[in-house]
Amino acid sequence: MSEPIRIAMWSGPRNISTAMMRSFENRPDTAVTDEPFYASFLKATGIDHPMREESMASQPTDPHVIVEHLLGPVPGGRPIWYQKHMTHHMVDGFPRDWIAGMRNAFLIRAPEDVLVSYVQKREDVTLDDIGFVSQRELFERESDRLGHAPPVVHGEDVLADPRGTLSALCAALDIPFSDKMLAWPAGKRATDGAWAPVWYASVERSTGFGPPRPPARRDRLPTHLQRIADAARSHYERLRKFKIGAN
Repeated sequence: MSEPIRIAMWSGPRNISTAMMRSFENRPDTAVTDEPFYASFLKATGIDHPMREESMASQPTDPHVIVEHLLGPVPGGRPIWYQKHMTHHMVDGFPRDWIAGMRNAFLIRAPEDVLVSYVQKREDVTLDDIGFVSQRELFERESDRLGHAPPVVHGEDVLADPRGTLSALCAALDIPFSDKMLAWPAGKRATDGAWAPVWYASVERSTGFGPPRPPARRDRLPTHLQRIADAARSHYERLRKFKIGAN
């Protein structure tokens, strides 16, 4: 029996990361896991997030236990395991050697767009909260390990051309593309994290990828958010240079 394919998709918040998880979950050959380090991140940082207690109670808070799980049997015995990860959850001191056992990909979105969406759910936001610095660190680490850039997907490209962009992503991950990735039933999922009631209302109504969204106007961002966006810009642009699919 061949080894299962484990895919780690590294994203910051308020991208289309949950829609991407829906897309992969709709494949009959794929199991999915939603932000497995979230509870560990909350415990390690002490940060106050919506539904903090419920989220911490829903998962192990020891990152080493999580790693053992992610490297263990695939849920349902499926040949592919898609793992949705938030880059900022990998705080200092968490194990990272396990990442080499994954096929890693990176999902990006312009920092202004991330911030406009993020503050609708949680007004208190810092550069660390949106994950750009940690995303670049993980990207550079994986690039060094591979000797070339791992696949990078821009969320707006997925929305503009789901078939083309997802086909390119699947090719880069060396898995077959499936038409089932383009649409899914509306509703909640047992695989959604305990935090879904706060963050997932839009994706729960969705049946596929929506149309591209107009970019946030930089001249309309509040000054404190623009400072964060400016600090994230170089990290975003570094990964954007390597994006695949629609251009």
